[in-house]
Amino acid sequence: MPTYDYQCAACSHHFEQFQSMTARPLKQCPECGKRTLQRLIGAGAAVIFKGSGFHQTDYRSASYKAGAKNDARPEGGGCTPTCGTDQAPTGCKKPKTGGDKPA
Repeated sequence: MPTYDYQCAACSHHFEQFQSMTARPLKQCPECGKRTLQRLIGAGAAVIFKGSGFHQTDYRSASYKAGAKNDARPEGGGCTPTCGTDQAPTGCKKPKTGGDKPA
């Protein structure tokens, strides 16, 4: 259900009201009690599809998927390759792997 903005023409009281799309607009101001309430025209909100199960996310082009895969950070260590190569940037320490025995 959408949220509508209302403003009273008599007292300029402004508020938001959570209403069904089929509900009639409110007429009486909750602040002053006069029947001069007007529903304001809003810009609306965009629908955002995230996750799987949506046409927008499941049927992306191959170039989009390749770009998203390249933008993802590699696992372990937090180092990112430079210029599309496998070389780590200067000063980046790679995590140690299993060869060390605990003291």
